[in-house]
Amino acid sequence: MAKEKREEIQFPSLDELFSSQEEREDAKLKRIYEIPLTEIDPFPDHPFKVRDDEDMMNLVESVRINGIITPATVRKKEDGRYELLSGHRRKRACELAGLPTLRCDVAEMDRDEATVFMVESNFQRTTILPSEKAFAYKMRLEAMKRQGKRNDLTSRPVGEKLSIEKLGEEGTDSARQIHRYIRLTELIPELLDQVDEGKIALRPAVELSYIPKDIQMSILDSIESEQCTPTHAQAIRMRKMAEENKLTPESIEAIMLEEKPNQKERIVFRGDRIAKLFPKDLPLSKREDFVAAAMKHYNRFLQRKTKDQER
Repeated sequence: MAKEKREEIQFPSLDELFSSQEEREDAKLKRIYEIPLTEIDPFPDHPFKVRDDEDMMNLVESVRINGIITPATVRKKEDGRYELLSGHRRKRACELAGLPTLRCDVAEMDRDEATVFMVESNFQRTTILPSEKAFAYKMRLEAMKRQGKRNDLTSRPVGEKLSIEKLGEEGTDSARQIHRYIRLTELIPELLDQVDEGKIALRPAVELSYIPKDIQMSILDSIESEQCTPTHAQAIRMRKMAEENKLTPESIEAIMLEEKPNQKERIVFRGDRIAKLFPKDLPLSKREDFVAAAMKHYNRFLQRKTKDQER
């Protein structure tokens, strides 16, 4: 004879007993709080820059007049303070406007969930620098990989699909492009700044990222002295020479002195005969001025000599 299956009796909680349906539904909605700015910490290693530029001044003026229309998002930390997930520009605007608090939605998230949310929310900006994308993609990819190891956060078997491919499917950049951006995090800050400023294109910058950082400094010195940047083909050659331990300051200079579309028009002096005439401590960037001054001085000498002969 089969045993009779008993159903477990579910007892309501105290909250359900002593609260109305309306109150219970309202409790599920987001709560907006006015949180003191002094209690809000920025997201650790936040990759998106907050600038006090013209756009910020416009935002400050708007905040003074209208307040914060769209609440920022924070999560509460174990020490009782709050960590800012989205709204770093709004928080800065409140500081500049002299407001003591920031309107916030308090969300419950762990570290990895917060990282993914922070990156996604900031990707809504109209302008994002290559360096911002680089570190943001790296942070989110690392968070996704950690989530993939936890059965409670993913139903996919680990290793079924690379996280970077999944990330490419979810956004506007392809997996290959995302990989390029992440490679930029291996550049020294000075070269990365030149990428942000549009002086170095993305593809050459990616090739340079594979070169050891001490040699990247030599490349930076050559860029500044020659007032030009390497082409994609030149960057590939530099990377290959670095892998063969053949990339030296001299070889970098030789490559950079090659004619290229983005190089300013210049006269190139070759050979030791001319090189020995320059002062030893004269940087390459000053040689053109040195030659111009010498030619001007010599021209005056010739003019004086001609006048003396006419007398």
